[in-house]
Amino acid sequence: MCLATAFRKTQSPDKMICENISKIFVDGDKITMVDIIGEEIVIEGKISMVDLSKSIVLIDPLD
Repeated sequence: MCLATAFRKTQSPDKMICENISKIFVDGDKITMVDIIGEEIVIEGKISMVDLSKSIVLIDPLD
């Protein structure tokens, strides 16, 4: 299983949004991430980069 970790703009521990993401849904500026236990994290922004080999998602939040 390939799980991802989402960060705000840059990859650093203090910028982590959530980890163990199994699904990501995008609806306009609304990004919904679902982790392996089914918990949903919703953030408004845009996905700026996805690195599947490192399991990293970078998000530019609107706030």
